[in-house]
Amino acid sequence: MLLEGKKLLITGVLTDDSIAWHAARVAQEEGAEILCTGFGRGLRLTQRSVQRLPQPPDVIELDINDPEHVRNLQDEIDRRWGVIDGALHAIAYAPEDALGGNFLNTPAASAQTAFLTSAFSYKTLAVALRPFMEKAGGGSLVTLDFDNRQAWPAYDWMGVAKAALQAVTRYLARDLGPSNIRVNAVSAGPLGTVAAKSIPGFSAFDKEWKRRAPLGWDPSNPEPVARMICVLLSDWAPMTTGEVVHVDGGFHAVAAGLSEDPS
Repeated sequence: MLLEGKKLLITGVLTDDSIAWHAARVAQEEGAEILCTGFGRGLRLTQRSVQRLPQPPDVIELDINDPEHVRNLQDEIDRRWGVIDGALHAIAYAPEDALGGNFLNTPAASAQTAFLTSAFSYKTLAVALRPFMEKAGGGSLVTLDFDNRQAWPAYDWMGVAKAALQAVTRYLARDLGPSNIRVNAVSAGPLGTVAAKSIPGFSAFDKEWKRRAPLGWDPSNPEPVARMICVLLSDWAPMTTGEVVHVDGGFHAVAAGLSEDPS
């Protein structure tokens, strides 16, 4: 199996329609042992949703911006495994006033929160897990991205944070490569998760993807994204790092929809 014997941390599991939940499911089906995290009011949702995984894992509370929570996570990994082979970073948040077409009026504090939680947190997680990956002889970190080479309607400061996340991915790849730790991002097309539906104007993303993606796109199916995450967490991508892998039906590669009349 692709992940036989791997010990993985999966963050961001909320409900069983989340990308992280499906990544956890595929990882277990491919032989991995996993540990999940949840946070705040969503912790109980996480604890319930993991019961629907093939082998319900334990859930550790993790506020990635709280140093004490990060230390507790390290203590738990050390107690449980002593090493770790990989992790999915599926952590993102932007305050309401940082989304929805309010870009010019967003206060600095809200933009800072979006950056700290959605981009800087990848570095925080990487630094926390680095000693355990080094003990394992290397490892793989994967984050969830939404490609922001262009400005999107309503995405605003979360779009800026995701652009920063891509840069964080590259710099982490530079600094962790000597420890044989690979760092990549998966840029997924829009999926109908709880998090995505909270973004104003999400339905516009859905319609545009269906019109432009050469392979088509099903926003109700996270399986292709989950599979790519597991490939990157496995030993089948040993020389891939600093990369943004698109799993979007090919949307990013075309400039106009296939159904458009070129005349």
